Amino acid sequence: MRMRNRRTRAALAVTTAAVLGLTGCDSLGGDATGSSSTGARAAKPSPSPTPLWDSSPSSVAAVGDSITRGFDACTVLQDCPEVSWATGSNSQVNSLAVRLLGSAKAAAHSWNFAATGARMADLADQMTRAAAEKPQLVTVMAGANDACRASAEEMTPVADFRTEFEAALSTLRRALPKSQVYVASVPNLKRLWSQGRTNVLGKQVWKLGICPSMLGDADALDSAATLRRETVQKRVEDYNTVLEEVCAKDVRCRFDDGAVYDYRFGTDQLSHWDWFHPSTDGQARLAEIAYRKVVAKGA
Repeated sequence: MRMRNRRTRAALAVTTAAVLGLTGCDSLGGDATGSSSTGARAAKPSPSPTPLWDSSPSSVAAVGDSITRGFDACTVLQDCPEVSWATGSNSQVNSLAVRLLGSAKAAAHSWNFAATGARMADLADQMTRAAAEKPQLVTVMAGANDACRASAEEMTPVADFRTEFEAALSTLRRALPKSQVYVASVPNLKRLWSQGRTNVLGKQVWKLGICPSMLGDADALDSAATLRRETVQKRVEDYNTVLEEVCAKDVRCRFDDGAVYDYRFGTDQLSHWDWFHPSTDGQARLAEIAYRKVVAKGA
């Protein structure tokens, strides 16, 4: 009986060892017998992910309003797109497109779809036309005309402004999901008023209808005029908050962090026709700001 038990235990031990030998590689999480070959092989490095932001796009399209059209920079009450900060060819401006592509390539690979008088509601249509050219970078500067209305009461509501900007970006994304977008902040309209109100000629041009909500009755300093200007200024700040928040939801969109709003346009940077729109020198400053933001490393 004892001999039979010993034999049984020995048989079980042999069987157990065989089973463990067969299943050992799985239970240990690796191939014990092949550790000197496959286990010792150096792991291949993971490929670097394609960056979401390319600081050297090969084509540029611009959408927006009169600032991007170079309005009043060359001739009174006329567009002058050759000095546009975004796509202009003028060497004094050294536009964003020229800085990124070089003057020769920029002439064939940049497009300006901005329109004087355009508001945010017009941006989706401009985006449609821009997308047809398949640009790698689209610049946006819009919102000033939403604040520059006949009166403060007629300014675009902030909620509508948000909906319209989201619609414009969605229009681009449906056609070009990987194109990059640079969004400039709305300029500080009150600061432009304070700079231009000292010029007699400029104030006469303002009376032709340039930004009445801010520039109307330019010399009035009573409480009503002050409240009107503060209301317009607050709306501009709210617009910039919308631009920043909507852009932040798109991984291929960069906001300028309020750089255009913060820039202190002096008399040299303002049109000497209307003392409100950027001059050629002012356009060059906008190009500098945009270039720094587009080529900056990181989001």
